[in-house]
Amino acid sequence: MKKITRKDLGKLKKRKDAGFTFIETLAVLAVTAILTSQIGIAAHKMIQKARVASAKAQIEQIKLSLENYFADCGRFPTEEQGLMALWEEPELFPLAENWNGPYTDKKISADPWGSEYVYLLKGSADSEKLPKGLPFGIISLGADRAEGGNGNDRDILSWE
Repeated sequence: MKKITRKDLGKLKKRKDAGFTFIETLAVLAVTAILTSQIGIAAHKMIQKARVASAKAQIEQIKLSLENYFADCGRFPTEEQGLMALWEEPELFPLAENWNGPYTDKKISADPWGSEYVYLLKGSADSEKLPKGLPFGIISLGADRAEGGNGNDRDILSWE
């Protein structure tokens, strides 16, 4: 067995093939790019699921607030008064004499996609969208910000 000396170690370090070739480096970068893109796609899907879950939770909170408003005032806010009646006492007719709000912890913001929630009230022009027997409905228009749609673009309805 040959003994390795310091002189031999210096020769090993000076070899021509002691690093990665350009092709090997490109291969590593390609694999890294593929893995990174897969992570990005998975993260995008999770963000979309989180937005849907957030919209559903916000709609449930708005429904509870509307029921509390009804318990105090004996009726739901009109569509003209809108969901702002849960945060500020309505100034539009009919006035809520027993308003005891605010009925939400904070001002109702837009849905997770940046659109305002659609508030439907039984007896209004758009009330045909409501299933029979429901006094009101809340709709988030989804990712496409338009009525209808499939997948992430699907509307989120308070009665579903």
